[in-house]
Amino acid sequence: MSTLENESKQASRRGVPEGLWIKCAGCNETIYRKEVERNLNVCPKCNYHMYVSAWDRISQLLDENTFEICDESVLPTDPLSFSDKKTYAQRLVDEQTRTGLTDAAVCGTGMIRARRVAIAITDSAFIMGSMGSVVGERLTRLIERATELKLPLIIVSGSGGGARMHEGILSLMQMAKVSAALAKYHANGGLYISVLTNPTMGGVAASFASLGDLIFAEPKALIGFAGPRTIKATIRIELPEGFQTSEFLLEHGYVDRIVERKRLKTEIATAIDYCGKL
Repeated sequence: MSTLENESKQASRRGVPEGLWIKCAGCNETIYRKEVERNLNVCPKCNYHMYVSAWDRISQLLDENTFEICDESVLPTDPLSFSDKKTYAQRLVDEQTRTGLTDAAVCGTGMIRARRVAIAITDSAFIMGSMGSVVGERLTRLIERATELKLPLIIVSGSGGGARMHEGILSLMQMAKVSAALAKYHANGGLYISVLTNPTMGGVAASFASLGDLIFAEPKALIGFAGPRTIKATIRIELPEGFQTSEFLLEHGYVDRIVERKRLKTEIATAIDYCGKL
């Protein structure tokens, strides 16, 4: 039995409610949950940046009561009647019930320190944040809206699933569609800030997540196309230490800056002021 399970059982015997303590994946320390939440889900002992839901990120980044959601009426279907351990249609229902999200991307407009922006968050809790037709369509519409309204564009990527295999080529084509919308946005002089979080992988990393005018990354985030275990098994060589982490990619020029979560809102606002709008 693990130390954490032991502590949890002892706490239960003492009448302490469950869920008060969590274990940090970075340092393996047991930490008081409310302390972590007050610290924006960052470990106060080792600075490990834990998972944050799309709605929590919106709350952290946007000024209070300024977010206006867009395109929630665009909903996923099962075009290929795909089935693995369960049907894709059932998986969608289960994920929507479990996460409270309609798909892996939440898009809309809002204010960051009184600067109006178009913003999208992908959430790894919903089928690993993978990009299906709806994610691609919502992002494309948001980019087109940002172009029309002359707004800075922020996309916070948390996708460990890349393109969504359940939709086949319909998923893969979203990489090109979103990238084409970004090309038009760039041609019109838009400012796109891409924020990479743990994890940002696969087709997301190979498309819109890599196309920012500025690319910020949270500390120690896993960022890349194929995962390090897959690469190591394929090419059969030892990978460099820290391979595919934010720090490794900053050193090699892939990201512009590593930004801690508590400073992200300020850094984005500063970048908008410095770089200007459309």
